[in-house]
Amino acid sequence: MALLQGRQAWLVFALFACGYFMSYALRSVNAVIAPELVAQFGLSNAQLGAMSSAYFLAFALMQLPLGICLDRFGSRRTDSMLLLVSACGCAAFALATSPLALWIGRALIGAGVCGGLMSALKGYRYWYAAERQTQLAAWMLVVGTSGALAVTVPVEKLLPLVGWRGVFIGAALLLVATSAGLWFGVPRDEERALAPRPAGQPIWSGYGEVFREPYFWRWGLASVTMQSIFSAMQTLWAGPWFTQVLGMTPSDAAGALFVFNAVLLGGFLGLGWIAPRLERHRITLVQVVVIGSIVYLGLQVAIALIHQPGAWLLWLPLGVVSTCYTLVQTHVAMTFPPALTGRAFTGFNLLTFSGMFLCQWLFGVALDGFRRVLGSELEAFRATLLVFVVIQALALVLLLVWRVGPSSRAPAR
Repeated sequence: MALLQGRQAWLVFALFACGYFMSYALRSVNAVIAPELVAQFGLSNAQLGAMSSAYFLAFALMQLPLGICLDRFGSRRTDSMLLLVSACGCAAFALATSPLALWIGRALIGAGVCGGLMSALKGYRYWYAAERQTQLAAWMLVVGTSGALAVTVPVEKLLPLVGWRGVFIGAALLLVATSAGLWFGVPRDEERALAPRPAGQPIWSGYGEVFREPYFWRWGLASVTMQSIFSAMQTLWAGPWFTQVLGMTPSDAAGALFVFNAVLLGGFLGLGWIAPRLERHRITLVQVVVIGSIVYLGLQVAIALIHQPGAWLLWLPLGVVSTCYTLVQTHVAMTFPPALTGRAFTGFNLLTFSGMFLCQWLFGVALDGFRRVLGSELEAFRATLLVFVVIQALALVLLLVWRVGPSSRAPAR
């Protein structure tokens, strides 16, 4: 294994980061264009949630095949090919004339960007030193949040000029360019070092070992509930919350989303700085997550109960404390042997993005249900969020009482 140095190290990071930037931007863009889609296609909250969450459903379904491809074909080939699928999805979304066509385009987008982060983390484990892994993961999340930032005010300003269809045509072109950069710019030595699959071994071999690991499930279940509701809000429902609960105009809501994602980006920057220092001071991941989760749940309760216009400021610390769970995936994956890294990352992603799909869709379903019962859009939003707070609190309790540790196959990091 030859660790990358200097310019080449930065180039490889930047190329994979571009793919993840597009992944996160496309994940988040519906929070801004939702009013346009609702107006043009007459979508209900449940339909909007189902259409937007098609990204997460396809993303989740691709995780097990993705892990196999990463371990057999390498990061470069896998990610560059998948990004072309996402480009086709953007084109299909841009040309859609019905809710079903929107759903299909959105699903293709999610399937194609499913390797944005996992491909990078798999490659980084080969090209960069072990002590850099947590920091690199945090930097990638900074890049991803920059993608979410780029689709707030900038996209809201572009809509009168090119429309939401033009935005997706532009995204398709950027994805093609990113795919080409990965294919031609990333070294091939990782692919030459891949271990061949033993003769007669089933293609799904390895996932059984991952999914039989109790430590994987201890953290996986907690991560699913905490990250899923945050992602559902960040990438879709925060926009309607600002307009329908807090009474903001679409322009003001886009500005608030911009600030929210800018603060979230700052949180990831801080995470990249503090993560290695936490390890040196022997502060455990459980301690970080428990403290962060208590603050996180308290802020959600405050958001649900306070609905004055200035209440959008509560979302800023919420974004900061939400970053504590981003340390979990790398921590869990690094407890598995190198040959199972791809499967460990993508198995964890399968849980997380399945949860994101369910939360984004069910949030809309619950909204419509509570609105019929309570007769108020504001009360429906409030009741829905409080239900999700209870679910997250139960997951935190499970994390604390289920005290299983990692197996001794590989040192936990």
